[in-house]
Amino acid sequence: MTIRDKIEIIQDNIKNISGIKQSDIDLVAVSKRVDTARMKIAQNCGINSFGENYVQEFRSKIEQISDVRWHFIGQLQSNKVKYIFREIYMLHSLDRMSLASELHKRLSCENLKMKVLVQINISCEAQKGGVMPDDVEQFLNELTPFESLDVCGLMCIPALEHNKIETIKDFAAARDIYDNMKSTGYNMRYLSMGMSNDYEDALRQGANIVRVGSAIFGMRT
Repeated sequence: MTIRDKIEIIQDNIKNISGIKQSDIDLVAVSKRVDTARMKIAQNCGINSFGENYVQEFRSKIEQISDVRWHFIGQLQSNKVKYIFREIYMLHSLDRMSLASELHKRLSCENLKMKVLVQINISCEAQKGGVMPDDVEQFLNELTPFESLDVCGLMCIPALEHNKIETIKDFAAARDIYDNMKSTGYNMRYLSMGMSNDYEDALRQGANIVRVGSAIFGMRT
């Protein structure tokens, strides 16, 4: 099956979910460890959002692929911000004040602004990054002074060992936090959740960004 075939299947699946408008969903093709030749095939099939996890790999790709929106979805070390802050359209993994401070310092010096999502540790895993669910509002409050950061939504990654029912519960919990923050007055516009194995469940629970890699590009080596 070709990359085009796989993208068409995903787009059809999105279109067939009741209450979902395909035009409202951002399909981010997760391209970590994917060569630029395959990425360009996806781009020619209409994909214009790509998600990267590693700074060095990201730097090599932005020199080869243009006219796309780059999403950085992996954990970002503060000392690596200087290498990528100019090119990122959206950061999905803001989870600590030290990173917010470094982003703001770099962006404000060049009069730039970046869309950022706060990552929630929705499954409360000790080994995983992200803000704990009960701390999200306080974290959003602490981000208020950083005017160069357009804090516009939330992101989550449920525990890998969770079954389908548990994963759906995590998605629903993230949507509840999103709705609560939006009703409180925070500028929530994006809810990023769902990957190749569960993006349909995530969309049914309210995601409007899904991060799909292997279902487009196949398994990585």
